[in-house]
Amino acid sequence: MFSIIGTILVFGAVIGGFLLEHGKLPVLIQPNELIIIGGAAIGTLVTANPMHILKSLVGAVIGVLKGSPYSKQRYTETLKMLFDLLTKARKEGAIAIEADVEEPDKSQTFSKYPAFLKDHHVRDFVCDTLRMAITGGVSAFDVDQMMEVDMDTHHHEASQPSVALQTVGDALPGLGIVAAVLGIVITMGALGGPPEEIGKKVAAALVGTFLGILLCYGVLAPLASIMGKNVDDEHSYYHVLRVVMLAFIKGTSPIMAVEIGRRAIPGHSRPNFKEVEAACRNKGGA
Repeated sequence: MFSIIGTILVFGAVIGGFLLEHGKLPVLIQPNELIIIGGAAIGTLVTANPMHILKSLVGAVIGVLKGSPYSKQRYTETLKMLFDLLTKARKEGAIAIEADVEEPDKSQTFSKYPAFLKDHHVRDFVCDTLRMAITGGVSAFDVDQMMEVDMDTHHHEASQPSVALQTVGDALPGLGIVAAVLGIVITMGALGGPPEEIGKKVAAALVGTFLGILLCYGVLAPLASIMGKNVDDEHSYYHVLRVVMLAFIKGTSPIMAVEIGRRAIPGHSRPNFKEVEAACRNKGGA
């Protein structure tokens, strides 16, 4: 939502300033220039990226419009879920959660947390890690190394859409110059015509450069930046899951493991101690 507001402010400020200088708005409406720049930008995006990145890019843009899902409520709910699962393992033995991690869709524990089950990357990260832990014979160091590799791989993959979009954004000023040069070529062919006609063609050519720069620094660069921040938020969420599970595998009690995880949550989304304790002790909702 804030990304949409920011984009509206960018265009509002640019167009508003242009109108205050008594500029004529119809001059900026140049569909042909937009076709040249937009079509070339899409072409470079398709040429430079495989299909799986293009699909991820669409999902990343939708994620920007929805906003980051990693709120205080999401973290509190996650810590409560881990507390319930780890408490079950502590009381009944690690083998008691084998059915939960083998078939999470049928788990009574996980069924209380639909957001966790819906996010298959997070679900697999937790279940695959605990599956290795309960089999025995795997050291905490090896489990930690496995989680680190998994997180790094996922972070690299999740960062590719923002990098692809930033690359296209960096190319837009150059594509704007291409459109402007084409406009100048057309203008040269009309030098013998009326001055008004030549002026319109020159204006159209300059609008091409204007659109390339505006779309680069006013739209795609900020969009790629917020996409990168969303990826970092997701990585922080995985880190919390990692430290909680690792602490428990090392023998820490469930409530202490959850507290360690709470301390790893970024400050702007971190619930306080009482909120987490109330959720874990069933004295309040997540």
